Amino acid sequence: METIYLILVIVLFVLAISDLVVGVSNDAVNFLNSAIGSKVAPLRVIMIIAALGILVGATFSSGMMEVARKGIFHPQNFYFSEIMIIFLAVMITDVILLDTFNTFGMPTSTTVSIVFELLGAAVAVSMIKIYTDENALQISEYINSAKALAIISGILLSVVISFAVGALVQYFARLLFSFNYKKNLRYFGAIWGGIAITAITYFILIKGAKDASFMSDEAKDYITKNSFLIIVYSMIGWSVLLQLFAWLTRLNILKFVVLVGTFALAMAFAGNDLVNFIGVPMAAYESYKAWIASGVDASQFSMESLSAKVPTNTWLLLLAGVIMVLTLWFSEKARRVVKTSVDLS
Repeated sequence: METIYLILVIVLFVLAISDLVVGVSNDAVNFLNSAIGSKVAPLRVIMIIAALGILVGATFSSGMMEVARKGIFHPQNFYFSEIMIIFLAVMITDVILLDTFNTFGMPTSTTVSIVFELLGAAVAVSMIKIYTDENALQISEYINSAKALAIISGILLSVVISFAVGALVQYFARLLFSFNYKKNLRYFGAIWGGIAITAITYFILIKGAKDASFMSDEAKDYITKNSFLIIVYSMIGWSVLLQLFAWLTRLNILKFVVLVGTFALAMAFAGNDLVNFIGVPMAAYESYKAWIASGVDASQFSMESLSAKVPTNTWLLLLAGVIMVLTLWFSEKARRVVKTSVDLS
């Protein structure tokens, strides 16, 4: 019996590699289309910046792994054998779904995919338990409905917020630069760039640091306690540096902001979406280790251990980041999806 579940864990990791490849091929459009579409730099430069962002962002995804472990269902109410069925169903579905979209050059949300795959698989196994076990609990005891609804609501709300904020920022950018571009860029470009890069710094350092696998608790506490000062110093520092570079090197500040934004988007993609590709196999591996240590039958071992927070190995995250970078560089399907998005815009 141990051999069967060990094989399942290995299969899940193989599927994770496939999922990384098809997932990055689909999501590359999210962080490449702005830079490629605006032609702020040669494609090779854009790809290098995005690759660096992915590698850094991969180490920031440790905290996001909790979504796959307990974000959609209550693991303590499932046995090990049932959890493995859920995880296997999710990974097979995800690979097939994303690869189908990639083949037709259609971008889709990997987050939406993984959330609803976990929800669907958990509901299916829960219904089987309810109909076959007279001691089974209610469906609400198996599904973490509050958290699932919060995640789904967040996904839907993010679309509205992104549209509204994007339109607002675009309006002010056009108002400031469109009608007297050279003069206004000379006077206001550094301040605009300082505000933009400070916002990026806020999301990378202050919001992202809490999930970084390599960050010590002392460093996290320092960043949290000094968040306001970091924002103020970042705003002043970036504005002064950009102005100096503009005077000394004729730096196009807006192009620089787009490139920094590309790095930040790639980093955010890796930090948030890496869980979509390897979160489930990692949860399966942790489940397998807990079951082996228990000595209990697979159909009787409760997966309460998944409810605890377990830090993810930084080297595993970096390995996943390397696979994502290689896919970004060599995947024809990734280029096809990016082309579709750029052509539409």
